[in-house]
Amino acid sequence: MAGKKTTSLDRVLGRLDTLDTVNLTNLVQRLARERALFEEIFNTLQEGILVIRDDGAIEYANASAYALIGLGSDELTGETLWRLVPGLRTSLGATLDDTRAVAPVATREFELTYPEPRTVRMYMVPFTQPTRGAARRFVIILSDITKDKETTEARIENERTSSILLLAAGVAHELGNPLNSLTIHLQLIERKLKRLGAGKEVDAVADSVRVCRNEVSRLDGIITNFLEAIRPRPPDLADTDLNDVLDEVLRFQHREMEDRGIAVEAETSEALPHVMADRNQLKQVFFNLTKNAMEAMRPGGKLRIRSRADDDYVYLMVGDTGAGIKQEDLVRLFQPYYTTKAGGSGLGLMIAQRIMREHGGHIGIESKEGVGTIVTLQFPRKDRRVRMLQSGGR
Repeated sequence: MAGKKTTSLDRVLGRLDTLDTVNLTNLVQRLARERALFEEIFNTLQEGILVIRDDGAIEYANASAYALIGLGSDELTGETLWRLVPGLRTSLGATLDDTRAVAPVATREFELTYPEPRTVRMYMVPFTQPTRGAARRFVIILSDITKDKETTEARIENERTSSILLLAAGVAHELGNPLNSLTIHLQLIERKLKRLGAGKEVDAVADSVRVCRNEVSRLDGIITNFLEAIRPRPPDLADTDLNDVLDEVLRFQHREMEDRGIAVEAETSEALPHVMADRNQLKQVFFNLTKNAMEAMRPGGKLRIRSRADDDYVYLMVGDTGAGIKQEDLVRLFQPYYTTKAGGSGLGLMIAQRIMREHGGHIGIESKEGVGTIVTLQFPRKDRRVRMLQSGGR
């Protein structure tokens, strides 16, 4: 087996006891320069680097490690990784207790909540071999994979949603065929009844046929609207005033709100910046949200609508004074076919989320049981759809 390569520094250190004061000073200065160089290299890495003992005590951390963990350099003195990441010691038990000369590399993923929520991937490599009476050391490499994980989860969710919508569209299409056949046969029956002339029994049958035709027509309309809602059609973007779209939806729902005893409190700015949007798709989103809010409230409830804008986005908030949503239900609201309403389809919020994403926007929900729910729609401003980022240099 090849031996360890000997450097000029190793040779100097090998005869340390023979060096005079001048050479010792030069050696110390050289070591200091090399240490500073390595510190600078490690601190430019995006990955966090830690050196820990087998008891978890942190002996070294680079700048990225401080940032990931959320501590200052003076705060890591005496700290252990096991306290900063509870449960990690138990998870790494087999690796830490492995006394083989070449211990395996361990990898884990964990979530940090401070200084901000993020997902971190960790690689742990033995740094020194176990010797009697000496602590074993490990190198820890930390990588922030929050964005990668979010992107992967969004892609999986989109693929799952697309598959479900494709299946639903196929089922709806197949239902349309027998409905068309029923319509044709009911028309034929009506014609035969007309040829038979008027009569009590004929009129009774004709009335039943008309009821059937109306119901078939209603079902056909439901399927048509359903297919229009779930087909992934790209938005036809145009200069859009959110206030105008919202007013149109509220006018359409005015009678139902009065019947339910629900008041509307809308505070929207007339100077609200325009956005690039598909008006019909936005109407679908607004109608869905206001309908959900109405159904969540009892008579005397209030539908509150607010709007605001900053340098990059336009925000529209739709709130209700309903029963609120349980926390365990809140995280599943955008899943297809998941609903908390009796008779709900479980598709409304999922479709609203898809429409908002295709507009470059975002939908968020906050809710508290017994207080109500607030849905926030975030749209990119028309004049901020493209924003140049500052470069690192000048």
